[in-house]
Amino acid sequence: MTSESRHVPVMLQRCLDLLAPALERPGAVVVDCTLGLGGHSEALLTRFPEARLIGLDRDKEALRLSGERLKPFGDRATLVHAIYADIAEVLDDLRIPTVQGILFDLGVSSMQLDEADRGFAYAQDAPLDMRMDQTTGISAAEVLNTYAPGELVRILRQYGEEKQAKRIVSAVVRGREKEPFTNSARLVELIRDALPQAAKRTGGNPAKRTFQALRIEVNGELSGLERAIPAAVDRIAVGGRIAVLSYHSLEDRLVKQVFAAGAANTAPPGLPVVPEKYQPKLKLLTRGAELPTEEEIAENRRAAPARCRGVERIREARL
Repeated sequence: MTSESRHVPVMLQRCLDLLAPALERPGAVVVDCTLGLGGHSEALLTRFPEARLIGLDRDKEALRLSGERLKPFGDRATLVHAIYADIAEVLDDLRIPTVQGILFDLGVSSMQLDEADRGFAYAQDAPLDMRMDQTTGISAAEVLNTYAPGELVRILRQYGEEKQAKRIVSAVVRGREKEPFTNSARLVELIRDALPQAAKRTGGNPAKRTFQALRIEVNGELSGLERAIPAAVDRIAVGGRIAVLSYHSLEDRLVKQVFAAGAANTAPPGLPVVPEKYQPKLKLLTRGAELPTEEEIAENRRAAPARCRGVERIREARL
């Protein structure tokens, strides 16, 4: 399969429209912090023919496939093996102080979901890996087999918002004492057996929340995002724009908090005039989190949970 046939970019038109006023200028630089299979990047390079793109991804296979897709754009596209939390270091290495556009398409990519041996999808049996960068870090199987029960409960509650975390972890601990976990099908079956009937009637596949929690832990997604969004705000030029697609409430809440803080003034209460150093540095471009249209969800079911937020940099950093 080609990268084009495997990937339908989520909320593509909305992302392009949000970034357009910043990228229509000659010499604009846009960073795709989650390159994936290159769908958003291809559209950015096509719509903004004078823009240069920096594409980041931690997955070497994604970089290879997106590199083939973006080859027609030549040196307008620079692809870097890096996590989005390292955006500042990447731009420093490229000697680019500020950029005009930044896009984040968070979560797991279409390629990672579709490749059975990656272990991201609970609907098919596969090794419990879940590493976005398979050259480093621990796998989901290692997390299940080695973490203390209390730590596993914390992960399922915090990252999966799983109300039945204790019940699932008790079953995991009993199961790993008999035989270490290696494949996803056994974990899915264990979760089904561990949950009460009432908990299995709503919310889709009962393994969904546990798989989400394991994936976030394995890849350090939230800790990386906590670094990445403020770093992006720091590197966006005045008049530049950031668009973020998130896929669960934990990601969206973090993005919302950083954007809201940047769009608020920080003056002590009671000042008759707010000095410039206390003025907001960001302007919110979306009213809350925008959702995909029904038509887009019908065309691409993976768009259903997406939430889009955008901001514009309107002032230099506070003094």
